[in-house]
Parts: sequence; C-alpha cells; structure tokens
Amino acid sequence: MVTLRLSTTSGVSAYLQIAKQVRHAIQLGLLEPGDQLPTVKEAVATLAINPNTVLKAYQLLEHQGLVEGRQGQGTFVIATIDGPSPLQQASLRRGLDKWLRSAYAAGLDTEGIVAVFETALDAADEEQIA
Repeated sequence: MVTLRLSTTSGVSAYLQIAKQVRHAIQLGLLEPGDQLPTVKEAVATLAINPNTVLKAYQLLEHQGLVEGRQGQGTFVIATIDGPSPLQQASLRRGLDKWLRSAYAAGLDTEGIVAVFETALDAADEEQIA
C-alpha cells in the first residue's frame, strides 16, 4: 500500500498531488494491478482533507485507466505504466542520489537543485522533441 502525503506549500491542488503520487507508485512498480489504494476514509483520516478531494483524485486516475473503483470494496490498480524495469529504475535512482549528494555538498539548497534539475529536464525534453 502507498502512503499518501500532501504539501501545503507546493501550490498544487491536493487532488492532483494524490493522483501524482499514485501514478508515480504505479510507474515505479510500488503498486501493481490488483493492489488496493487507501480507502477514502483512510486517506481522509491520514491527510485531514475533504473526502471529495480523494474521490476527485481517484476519479482522475480511473479516467486515465489506471484504477477501478469497486462498489463496497475500494479502489484497485488495474494497469501498469510502461517504462524501465524496477531494476533499471533502482540503478537510475542510485545515480540521482549520488548527484543530489554532490549538489548539496557543492552548496545548493533544495530550490537551487530544483532549478538545475528543471532546466536540465526542459533542455532534455526539447532535444527529444527536435
């Protein structure tokens, strides 16, 4: 099961944060078809938010074809997201962890790291499009 968290400073609505976390967990192989998401009641208790916020996130994921609500049972993952294998992702994560340690050691704070990363990601995306 995935543990949901919300950031009050991100500027991103709560339902989108929830949907993104579930999507990432599916992409990373942490959630697989058949796995159950936290119930709305559990998510509301953990996150202290309105049940409609959780329902909206789950409906978005359902619309994307990733989960399915089952009356009286809960919401379940029904699809995977194509991408690297969990082993490849673990290797990529180790490389990113190493890069993050060196970025902090060089004196970058979180905001600086995000700026460097987003700039590099934008440039990589432009190369993929061209």
